[in-house]
Amino acid sequence: MQCMDENPLTWTRDEIASVPLRRYTARSGEVDVGYVEYDGGNRMWVWSSPLAEEAWGWGADEQGAQQALEAWLRAWLQNFRAFFTPG
Repeated sequence: MQCMDENPLTWTRDEIASVPLRRYTARSGEVDVGYVEYDGGNRMWVWSSPLAEEAWGWGADEQGAQQALEAWLRAWLQNFRAFFTPG
């Protein structure tokens, strides 16, 4: 398991039959908020989120794709700030 400092997300590496995959899942608590996986055909890391169908992008490396997902998630969550702000 890989955790990024000062980050509310927990990144875990997916595996099948104890074989690690080039795919990571981002969770906030018990909720899956995004995925990063390697696209070998295009030689890039692709990120996506189950929270919005149009949410996807890519990075040159695993960490770049994770950072891009986190940036998108922060911006997307701003749309809901009014629901959590008193008054």
